[in-house]
Amino acid sequence: WAAAGTARSRASPTITPALESSFSPLGLGQRSLAVQVGAVIFGTALMTASSYVSVPMIPVPMTMQTLAATLIGALYGWRLGALTIAAWLLQGALGLPVFSNGAGGMVHLFGRTGGYLFAFPIAAAATGFLAERGWTGDRVVRAFLAMLAGNALCLVIGGAWLATLLGAEKAVWFGVAPFVLGAVVKSALGAAILKAMQATMGRAR
Repeated sequence: WAAAGTARSRASPTITPALESSFSPLGLGQRSLAVQVGAVIFGTALMTASSYVSVPMIPVPMTMQTLAATLIGALYGWRLGALTIAAWLLQGALGLPVFSNGAGGMVHLFGRTGGYLFAFPIAAAATGFLAERGWTGDRVVRAFLAMLAGNALCLVIGGAWLATLLGAEKAVWFGVAPFVLGAVVKSALGAAILKAMQATMGRAR
């Protein structure tokens, strides 16, 4: 037993730094249920606000939704982040004006924008998964890549959905290619926000 205890004590230092290197300023996993519910409500409001920042395009508009979804994932963690986006989708399915330009209703979940909408919780989960493993905060390049991974998932899933409606070629040209540059810019902006938040939280401590 003494040998086992010694082995565990020697092993623990190799685990702790990896856990401490991750940046989780909100620490919602350790907060009360009331705080987590409040975070979900705030996150759905943020997603709604991002939906109103829209550039009209055909067949789908360009919004700031992917930036909001990936930020929520990075800050909330993959579980609560995905749950928050799923709650926002439920609001839209019930008819609340939370989608692009104040739209709502089930029709949007199964129309041309459906693939992108269903991709948002997946993007939040993927970004949160990477963020929980240190791909955020002071690791700006990794934070950018985590954000880019979330944006890329939205484009791939949304484009695949659109391909079933319009055909592969039109889906790529009209549903993916016009949004690639925006995905890169939003990923860089997301990484910068995380960096700024870490610096602010560091000064507060």
